[in-house]
Amino acid sequence: MARLLTSVAILGATATAAMAQVSDDVVKIGILNDQSGVYADFGGTYSYQAALMAVEDFGGTVLDMPIEVVTADHQNKPDVASNIARQWYDTEQVDAIMELTTSSVALAVQALSAEADKITMTTGAATTELTGAQCTANGFHWAYDTHALAVGTGGALVEQGGDSWFFLTADYAFGYSLEEQTGAYVTANGGEVLGSVRHPLSTNDFSSFLLQAQASGAKVIGLANAGLDTQNAIKSAAEFGIVQGGQRLAALLFTLAEVHGLGAEAAQGLTLTESFYWNRTDESREFAQRFFERTQAMPNMVHAGTYSAVLQYLKAIEAAGTDETAAVSEQLHTLPVNDVFSQGGTVGANGRLITDVYLLEVKAPADITTDWDYFNVLATIPGSEAFIDPAESGCALVAAN
Repeated sequence: MARLLTSVAILGATATAAMAQVSDDVVKIGILNDQSGVYADFGGTYSYQAALMAVEDFGGTVLDMPIEVVTADHQNKPDVASNIARQWYDTEQVDAIMELTTSSVALAVQALSAEADKITMTTGAATTELTGAQCTANGFHWAYDTHALAVGTGGALVEQGGDSWFFLTADYAFGYSLEEQTGAYVTANGGEVLGSVRHPLSTNDFSSFLLQAQASGAKVIGLANAGLDTQNAIKSAAEFGIVQGGQRLAALLFTLAEVHGLGAEAAQGLTLTESFYWNRTDESREFAQRFFERTQAMPNMVHAGTYSAVLQYLKAIEAAGTDETAAVSEQLHTLPVNDVFSQGGTVGANGRLITDVYLLEVKAPADITTDWDYFNVLATIPGSEAFIDPAESGCALVAAN
């Protein structure tokens, strides 16, 4: 009996010690993104549902403490996002912020989080600056970035003879990064960039921008934008007969959500890059079906990437035995990423998840036999090719290691 009581006492002490390692007796994750603007389908409330799925699949608790997910709409405004993040950190005890659609928002919140000694895991923004010159010790970039899109979509079109480009670029950090990365890839492979024009986020009229692109004579018009902006640009291009006139459109950031919104008839033949496709494996199909039951939509790479980021964060807390930021960050840099989104993924010293991405082509409507099955998988691009080597990223943290 004495031995049994001693064992119970040790177990109780161990459990108490583990519980004491969770701040405020709860692990709280914030999903901060655009829920009412041009990127509402790209991420939006769908990413929140993906985060809830990850918590449920993990078991609902970590280190015997509950997990809570909160969410808010940053309206694509860095100041709004920063104010929400401060409130979450200062008064609501949020431990980590994720998703962060819109590169200018992600950069602002990642910098603020570094000051607050908190973790960010960006799945919705694209700029390589997050793990480049503006990297932070506790900032992580999941899902995709502008370099992967340039290598995937840009590379495919150059190989197909699209060796002269003109860019329609969203006028903020994401658009600049996507244009720069794709343009550099085009020129490095023997092509040329004939020019570019920048448009405001969420513009309703692409006429003047498309006329400039058409007049350039470029073989490829690169749409360095996303969400509804890309959809509207493609619709306007059809009205101007741009494709019929012999020029090609490159939707540099276009996902399943936008293809569904635009429709297969208008999107057919487009080449794009995603790091997840729901109808690729049995595991991805099972995950997608559960996601569909909650949302009535199939997941794109942002939704699946958010699921992965939340799941990996919880695994890191469990491995660290605490939710203390430095200890969890160390585990996030160390643990392999194996889930429905990434198989054998690794995280670089700059916080970049290195994982495979997929070159996809939108099927002709006659070839679509299952709802939401819009893509042919043209190629798998290894993560080592898709993403910048951390040693060459410009992140000072890598040079310090």
